[in-house]
Amino acid sequence: MTIPKVAPMTETSKRNPEPVLAPAFFAQIMHWFEHLPHCQLLGIKHVASHAGSVTLSLPFADAIIGNPQTRVLHGGVITTLIDTASGSAIYTLLAEPEAVATLDLRIDYLRPAKPDEQVFCTAECYRMSEHIAFTRATAYQGDIDKPVAYAVGTFARTPLNREA
Repeated sequence: MTIPKVAPMTETSKRNPEPVLAPAFFAQIMHWFEHLPHCQLLGIKHVASHAGSVTLSLPFADAIIGNPQTRVLHGGVITTLIDTASGSAIYTLLAEPEAVATLDLRIDYLRPAKPDEQVFCTAECYRMSEHIAFTRATAYQGDIDKPVAYAVGTFARTPLNREA
C-alpha cells in the first residue's frame, strides 16, 4: 500500500498532535468499523490516526465502478468512505462508548476518482459540543492537495450511559 502524502496541519491537529485519547478503546472501535458488513465488502481500512483525525483507505475494485465506460468509482462508495472516516475521527476524542449518528453530511465532488487507484480520506473532528460533533474531510488519491471531494458533517452524540 502506498502511504498518502501527509495531511497539512489543521486547527485540531495543531491543538492535538498526541495520539488518540483512549488507544485501546479506539482500537476496538476501528476493529468494529472495519468489520461492518459494508466496510468489509468495500475493503475500507484504517491507515493512521491521532487525536481528532483519522485516515482511511478504500481499494479500487471493479465491483464499485459507477461508470463501466470510464471505470470511475461510484459516488456512493466515496460517500461511505467519507462518512466512516468522519465518524471514526470523533472516536479519537472519546474515552468511552457512545452512539454517534450522522445528522448531516455535505459533500462537494471536485473530480472523479481515477480508475485502478485506491482512495484515501482524512477526516477531522474539529469541534464537539455536549450533543453534536462537527467534522470536515478530504477524499483524495495519493495527494491530499488534489482532492476528489471535500465534506463537512454534523453528528449526534449520545453517551450510552446517559439516563433517559
